[in-house]
Amino acid sequence: MQTEEILTEELQSSSLHNEDLAPIPTSKRTWGTWNYAALWISMSLCIPTYMLASSLIEGGMNWWQAILTIFLGNTIVLIPMILNGHAGAKYGISFPVFARVSFGTVGANIPALLRAIVACGWFGIQTWIGGFAIYHVVRLWIPPIDSLPQIFPTSWGLETAPAICFFLFWLLNMYVVYLGVESIRKLLVFKAIFLPVAALALLFWAINAANGLGPILQTPSKFTTTAEFLHFFFPALTGMVGFWATLSLNIPDFTRYAKSQKAQVNGQIIGLPPSMTLFAFIGVVVTSATTIVFGTTIWDPVVLAAKFESKLLVSIAMIAVAISTLATNIAANMVSPANDFSHLAPKKINFRMGGYITGIIGVLIFPWKLIADPSGYIFTWLIAYSSLLGPVGGIMIVDYFFIRKKELSVKEMFNKNGIYSYKKGINNKAIIALILGILPNVPGFLVTIKLMPDDLLPSLITHLYNYAWFVGFFVSGAVYLMLNRKGQKVLRKVNKDD
Repeated sequence: MQTEEILTEELQSSSLHNEDLAPIPTSKRTWGTWNYAALWISMSLCIPTYMLASSLIEGGMNWWQAILTIFLGNTIVLIPMILNGHAGAKYGISFPVFARVSFGTVGANIPALLRAIVACGWFGIQTWIGGFAIYHVVRLWIPPIDSLPQIFPTSWGLETAPAICFFLFWLLNMYVVYLGVESIRKLLVFKAIFLPVAALALLFWAINAANGLGPILQTPSKFTTTAEFLHFFFPALTGMVGFWATLSLNIPDFTRYAKSQKAQVNGQIIGLPPSMTLFAFIGVVVTSATTIVFGTTIWDPVVLAAKFESKLLVSIAMIAVAISTLATNIAANMVSPANDFSHLAPKKINFRMGGYITGIIGVLIFPWKLIADPSGYIFTWLIAYSSLLGPVGGIMIVDYFFIRKKELSVKEMFNKNGIYSYKKGINNKAIIALILGILPNVPGFLVTIKLMPDDLLPSLITHLYNYAWFVGFFVSGAVYLMLNRKGQKVLRKVNKDD
């Protein structure tokens, strides 16, 4: 295998190389099927998963419509997840290094940054959730905290007390980054034990409080016609795909440790759709129960927990949420963007510095506004970034499977003047395909954020945004394939001869 020869003194001195970006030697690829299943179970059992499912109920779906949407979305995104994971498992390479093959040694920074900015958004969302949990604990024991004077502009939508707790939790995240990824292992173990237990406890509470499953599952859909349902369903499905759109790109960051292709494929099949659907079901049941018990739909579990009477119970629940959120945040939303920022300047930016950059952007993105309501969470945040990442996935999958037939040169990925340098380090064909894949979704996005009237263009054009990930994926993939048809034989010959 080529990965061992990468670790030579000559290549280590390359400006494209550092320890974080170096391929994993075959001897250190130790992840089996159950490692990947456990990874996805751990990643899926998080508060945003619960909130994602619950927000579908808030949007008007009944329980089976919400569960079906979530299952379909995760089954669909599993396909590019497995396909992109193939290169990581075969060559031991991370996402930004893999992106060099199709976008160029310099051009790879474009998909890396797109993915990194999205991960920064997720980091901010998770940090806000953890900080809000801490806020509920503090206000239980120190009620005057709610009387603090307003210090932020009203337009920010940020109250002083929650903001202080948010920034304190943010500092805790940054401290963990300073200590290094290894420091999170014990927290991940705690999370893996606590969250499933807490989720089941919440499920049993919902069943008991609502007098059984019957009343919960009989809560009807708000949609009176099929057209109304489909109008909500397709954007929601795109949002479900968008939920893991980031990971569907950077999955090589994890599959590079795989013992075999079988391990990463079976592990992801076992871990992703079932765990997401099960935890989503719990979220749907509990949210439906809140409608019956409290007379209003509560789709934020942190807000729900704060409604319980016992101070001690609420405190324990909120602290546990904060700790488990911290563990998820570092594992899922910090490691990958830190590597992506490191890719910008491998010799100057290490993991720790990349982590600090992630943290700062995560605050500037105003995460409290992203999850303030279901429409903003699904139709603005999830769909908007899926319209950027879908095209990247289409290009990389077409390049790897159809253009190069899975034959790559790891050595050339770290060669500034090699076959993947293209013209000045950028593959113009990939950039053209990326732009053409994003363009169809721009009108719909502008309409969604109220920057363009919805009657300026035909509805057929603006409604493409409801299928943003799919449109971008297939348009960019098809354009890239068409632009590269002539060079396929030459490229495969160069790769095989390497």
